[in-house]
Amino acid sequence: MSGGVDSSAAAALLLEQGYEVVGITLKLWPQDCVSRAEDKCCGPQAVMDARAVCHKLGIPYYLIDEAEAFQKQVISYFAEEYKAGRTPNPCVMCNEKLKFGALLDRARQLGAEHVATGHFARLEKSADGRRTLLKKGRDGRKDQSYFLFSLRQNQLERALFPLGEKTKQDTREVARACQLKTAEKEESMEICFVPDKDYGKFLSAAKLVQRHTGDIVDMHGQLLGQHDGIEFFTIGQRKGLGLSSPKPLYVIELDAARNRVVVGDDSALERERFEVERCNWIAFDSPPEEMEVSAKIRYNHPGTPATVRPQPGGGAWVALHQPQRAITPGQACVFYDGDVVVGGGWITPHK
Repeated sequence: MSGGVDSSAAAALLLEQGYEVVGITLKLWPQDCVSRAEDKCCGPQAVMDARAVCHKLGIPYYLIDEAEAFQKQVISYFAEEYKAGRTPNPCVMCNEKLKFGALLDRARQLGAEHVATGHFARLEKSADGRRTLLKKGRDGRKDQSYFLFSLRQNQLERALFPLGEKTKQDTREVARACQLKTAEKEESMEICFVPDKDYGKFLSAAKLVQRHTGDIVDMHGQLLGQHDGIEFFTIGQRKGLGLSSPKPLYVIELDAARNRVVVGDDSALERERFEVERCNWIAFDSPPEEMEVSAKIRYNHPGTPATVRPQPGGGAWVALHQPQRAITPGQACVFYDGDVVVGGGWITPHK
């Protein structure tokens, strides 16, 4: 329970459905969160709100310290990806390693059969009953299945998503009906440990990266300027390049091996073929040689038709039917068949 309206409503709905419910908040950040994210999921206000909701619902509440695991499996990953010229997705990693990793272990210790969260996503059994399928949430504007693509079958079969059939307004109505203090609480749209959306400032303040000078070059390798570290740039970035040019320039590539930021015009951002690695297939044990899907290259991307060809070693080639802008290494590419999450993988640097 994060102290927000979604997890509060999820707990209330499970009680209505007859479940025995235990509320748990994961303490994820080792230092005092007040200066970073007072009202976010690791902050003291969030803990007080979650505890108050559990008290109102009459269910047990536990605050569990997972700061060490969070540091190793999410924060370190976050920094290392940026150092490698990739743009990480810490929410996917947190779901896989902590909410449906460490928390599942805690659930077993408490004798709980399931772990439930406030994600807007749905689960159902396959036609043969052998697999648990992940589907988009009914509310397309709030669907969060993208962030859950890396969950394995042993995680999905023990998961519950009570809000899967609900809209955001529905969840607030549930919380209001139960007179929960989180009913009108604003939702967070940012990474929980980077509350001001300035990830570069976070990386520097936490001493996870050090500024180091390198070259900014154009697509032909011509020197245009200097940067303070590739970690502070993302693919498609236009502002903050510190360059003077008669036409807009965008970050096209982050070359970690040569510590270079490569820039070009907007058209250079478009790609139609790329590779993904470390694929997780949810809809089947082994993927077919080729499949037609809707590929979502980032969370707020609507999805686009694509042909996927799985490769030996756990990767896949993705051929988009229409070129897309700013396909970013390190981000997840998730494959859908209608509402069903077929699987997905992590976008690799351009070869």
